[in-house]
Amino acid sequence: MKIQIAKPNIDQDDIDGVIEVLKSGWLSLGPKYKQFEQDFAKYVGSKYALAVSNGTTALHLGVKSLNLKAGDEVITSPFSFVSSSNCLLYEGVKPVFSDIEETTFNIDPFLIEKSITKKTKAILPVHIFGQPAQTDEIMKIAKEYNLKVLEDACESLGATFKGKMAGTAGDIGTFAFYPNKQMTTGEGGMLVTDSEKIYDLCDSMRNQGRSKNGDWLIHERVGYNYRMDEMSASLGITQLKKINLMIEEKRRIVALYNEALKDIEGVEIPRVGPDRTHSWFVYVIRVKKGKRNKLMNELGKDGIQTKPYLPVIHLQPFMRKMFNFKVGDFPVSENVSRETLALPLYIGLEAKDVEYIVWKIEDALNG
Repeated sequence: MKIQIAKPNIDQDDIDGVIEVLKSGWLSLGPKYKQFEQDFAKYVGSKYALAVSNGTTALHLGVKSLNLKAGDEVITSPFSFVSSSNCLLYEGVKPVFSDIEETTFNIDPFLIEKSITKKTKAILPVHIFGQPAQTDEIMKIAKEYNLKVLEDACESLGATFKGKMAGTAGDIGTFAFYPNKQMTTGEGGMLVTDSEKIYDLCDSMRNQGRSKNGDWLIHERVGYNYRMDEMSASLGITQLKKINLMIEEKRRIVALYNEALKDIEGVEIPRVGPDRTHSWFVYVIRVKKGKRNKLMNELGKDGIQTKPYLPVIHLQPFMRKMFNFKVGDFPVSENVSRETLALPLYIGLEAKDVEYIVWKIEDALNG
């Protein structure tokens, strides 16, 4: 049996929509990306949405539009995909890491204040694996210290904290649509905000710095080619129509995993924090007693693809060189990182597949 870790859920409506764009001959800057933006803003509950080429570019535009620059500091999580810090480094901004909650793997809001200095300009919470951080506490701190909030919700589309969608509490929220996400556009991302000023600035920067009503060859500012193409936008439109159904299907599969894994010695199933809904980008267990890598290797031999989600950012080779980080700097994140393992999770995974995976996990760990 071969079971891969993730697969996109593509149906005939998705295919027909992309073919329609290809036949139209209008492959960029057409009507589809604007429709996708409008649909997405309505879904998450923001005033504005800006479709871009991927989640990292959405984060970079967020950094630029908040006027974060060299010499500034931004507090963020060390337990994340590296782009949440790279977007700061692009502008010479220093990522200042703050450790995470043991239960949800999100940044611990009650540790943030001790990292604030005169150079701190913003907080960048990462809503990890499909579960939001405690944005109410984060926003209290931001208000008290006059800090901006740039949310990385690239892994948590459709998840809520106290009824509010991830990515909509701060000044800016960002999302990503890579093929393993809750929905996909192939590559692609989205920036959301309630600020018309931020939207207009990011709209210009994603399109080579052009003005909204200006000449195609007149550029008001330094910009980038961060646009989303029409094929991707078309796929986004049809995927978004079924996003709630796709999330619910993943929740059904997660329930199968939780029930089957809950009593296996050496395995800790995911925990969902209070006041939160989880949209399940990935299903990540903790493997105790130093057996994570052994389990990963054994499952691989049995045709089951897994990934060690996630290596901590501060111990990445280039981060150590730049900032002299060392083992022990953020102990909760490091301990979690040593034990976490993402199991296969995608629409189409059947009960018998989950049964097989769990059987192989128990066999590898406990014979």
